[in-house]
Amino acid sequence: MLFSLKKTSKSNVALIYYNDEVILKVNLDKKKEYVVKGYLGNVVIETDINKIRVKEENSYNHICSKEGYISESGKSLICLPNKIIIKIDGK
Repeated sequence: MLFSLKKTSKSNVALIYYNDEVILKVNLDKKKEYVVKGYLGNVVIETDINKIRVKEENSYNHICSKEGYISESGKSLICLPNKIIIKIDGK
């Protein structure tokens, strides 16, 4: 019998920061797109049930949008070229 000691929790809220200020609070209860202004232009953020990602952005090599979804409380996506940080609220 195998047991997992790793505890993961899902949250249904994400905070989006620009220059260390919260600019948007989004629910992760459905598929939706948001557009926020980043340092290099618009950043398209996509939510789905219990997950979030950067879908499109203007940065060299588009590294931010290649990161994919995050879904666990306390996890972050950091897009330094656009000065955008997305954190899943860890309540």
